[in-house]
Amino acid sequence: MLVGTVMRKIKSRTWKKQRYFKLQEDCMTIWYKSKKAGNTHSTFSVSDVEAIREGHQSEVLLSIADEFPADRCFTLVFRGRRGNLDLVAESTEEAQSWIKGMKKLIENLENMGESEKRDQWIGDWFKKADKNNDGRMNFKEVRDLLKMMNVDMNEHHAHRLFTMADKSQSGTLEDDEFVLFYKMLTQREDVLRVFQAYSSDGQKLSQSNLEDFLREEQLEGDDTQQHAKQLIECYEPSDTAKLLNAMTFDGFLMYLGSAEGSIFNPQRRGVFQDMSQPLCHYFISSSHNTYLMEDQLRGQSSVEGYIRALNRGCRCVEVDCWDGASGEPIVYHGHTLTSKILFKDVVNAVGNYAFKVSEYPVILSIENHCNVEQQRVMAQHLSNILGDKLLKSTLDGKAPIGLPSPEDLKGKILVKAKKIGGLEDAFNGMVEDSLTGEVSDEDEAAEMDEDNLHREILILDSKQRLSKELSDCVVYCKSVHFSSFKHSRIHSKFYEVASFTESKARKHLREAGAEFVHHNSRQLTRVYPTGFRTDSSNFNPQEMWNAGCQIVALNFQTAGEGMDLNDGLFSQNSRCGYVLKPDFMREAEKRFDPETPQQRDHYQPVVLTIQVISGQQLPKVNIKEGSIVDPLVRVEIHGVPMDQAKQETRYIENNGFNPVWYDTLRFTIHTPELALVRFVVEDYDKTSKNDFVGQYTLPLSCMQQGYRHIHLLSRDGTSIPPSSLFVHIRVTELE
Repeated sequence: MLVGTVMRKIKSRTWKKQRYFKLQEDCMTIWYKSKKAGNTHSTFSVSDVEAIREGHQSEVLLSIADEFPADRCFTLVFRGRRGNLDLVAESTEEAQSWIKGMKKLIENLENMGESEKRDQWIGDWFKKADKNNDGRMNFKEVRDLLKMMNVDMNEHHAHRLFTMADKSQSGTLEDDEFVLFYKMLTQREDVLRVFQAYSSDGQKLSQSNLEDFLREEQLEGDDTQQHAKQLIECYEPSDTAKLLNAMTFDGFLMYLGSAEGSIFNPQRRGVFQDMSQPLCHYFISSSHNTYLMEDQLRGQSSVEGYIRALNRGCRCVEVDCWDGASGEPIVYHGHTLTSKILFKDVVNAVGNYAFKVSEYPVILSIENHCNVEQQRVMAQHLSNILGDKLLKSTLDGKAPIGLPSPEDLKGKILVKAKKIGGLEDAFNGMVEDSLTGEVSDEDEAAEMDEDNLHREILILDSKQRLSKELSDCVVYCKSVHFSSFKHSRIHSKFYEVASFTESKARKHLREAGAEFVHHNSRQLTRVYPTGFRTDSSNFNPQEMWNAGCQIVALNFQTAGEGMDLNDGLFSQNSRCGYVLKPDFMREAEKRFDPETPQQRDHYQPVVLTIQVISGQQLPKVNIKEGSIVDPLVRVEIHGVPMDQAKQETRYIENNGFNPVWYDTLRFTIHTPELALVRFVVEDYDKTSKNDFVGQYTLPLSCMQQGYRHIHLLSRDGTSIPPSSLFVHIRVTELE
């Protein structure tokens, strides 16, 4: 890789060009250039690459499978919303050396500690700013670099630090000297204050000092003695201090910057919830128009949409099926200009990626607009491609009395669609003849008609027939039309799933919140964005979770608040895509109403107090030369209507590098079990809308108290090290 290789970059069946790829000396950057374009070249960082897929595992490479063998092909998948890079090597050996090499480099990165990551980051900046590549920087270069790094500082102060760091007195800073300069520049006064408050001699924390800190500030009740020992062992860089069972300031800083010192409680990271309750007792991470990469009118349809959603822990994907040429059903957003993909390719992708990040069941929500012949083809593809993964009968082969649990359904793919007759009929020989099951109005199409869209689909669908083969693929998720809560209470079966547009769901929520919660304690409900959202924007999913709706389908392809909340809710429980609802939403007799949370049993509101202390190395958002961030922090509470709230710190002028606030925000939260907390950093602008800088969202129930770092995420939900906020958190019961 360090020598460099010529490979073909493939964009389509017709666009295949040779490019020269080479790994730079830092083993972090890949440099490539085209043969023709003379000197133009591009680079990308290994840290931008999320995964490597071997063989024909992207649409582009599948389209040229007849031309290049699988063992020479591979795909680099980037984080966020950047397109894949599809490559074909000259030989199998070359392909393997790049695949293995990239995997090793990514693994090394993932195993780096916070301080190594920081040194790596400093090194990257040093290289960017060292214009003449001589490995040293004069004061002017350093000053320009500070601007790039979002630091606006007093020139006199910067020069003093520069001189102190220039140990060799050469008038320039070399690698190590620059790291020293950076460390002086980022002296954490805020953390030093905390450290000195607990240190007996101002130099170190003895083990008992550290125990006091863990007990009094971090509110750790369990064996603090054992934990203090572990922290010294794990984070203290000085062997001398370790021998004394003590922690220096550097060790303290490393602990606070680590996963243990972060705001997210590590005990909530793995699967910690009971996974043996009925499916309807869980919130399920769900995607809408999963095949789309962009908007709903002209966007590109792609199998990649399914792979990305499943890799983000999504457990319910949507498949819009239409009659295709030569008897093969296709998937696309009907009656629009979005491109089309084959149904069988979608099923293949789901089969391959369903259980890569979570072993719990995946639901295929099928929107069926096909004729009977093509429905039979769909059923064949589902059976042939998915094999044993496809759930085709009840788990024990008996007539069921309730929904199975995620635990029972591990490794299974369920089909949610129309079904002829009921689940019981199969057990008493009542199944009707193949063509008599008429499809009633198709969920999304019918609902859209109420939004005055796509009238023609409705007429088309109501005449449509259902094939017995496809009907037989539906077991626990039969799509039905919803009449009323009263009708459901008397007639509906536990395996029936109703779908609502967001506006319909809101109406039910306003008119009968407690009824809605009660309905969802017995069966599944799916909510999806209205047809008017042609730009694939998202609604706020929290409203729907407040009603206990399980399958709240969002456009995973669209970044923003909706997806931040989804990522936040599902960041717990090993990101497995299932989160257990609070007990008062699972028990039919509890009658919880999100509008009046104070009326429920065991009602205990809490007060959340957040002191926003400081920010570290916030990313630069405005590309304008010389522009520096004026950051402010907004804390948002998303929960039941009474809990919805936002508060902001003041903004700090011209400092995205190490702004300090010490601003305190207080919230009263009436239903803590449902609350999500979203931290948003913005660049204040008095003349126009503030620019987004970074965010982090998590459930209140997963928050650690005390002094914590919040490692910020980009708009796409990917990490942006070393950007963070330093806060102090307290949660107390409201007296």
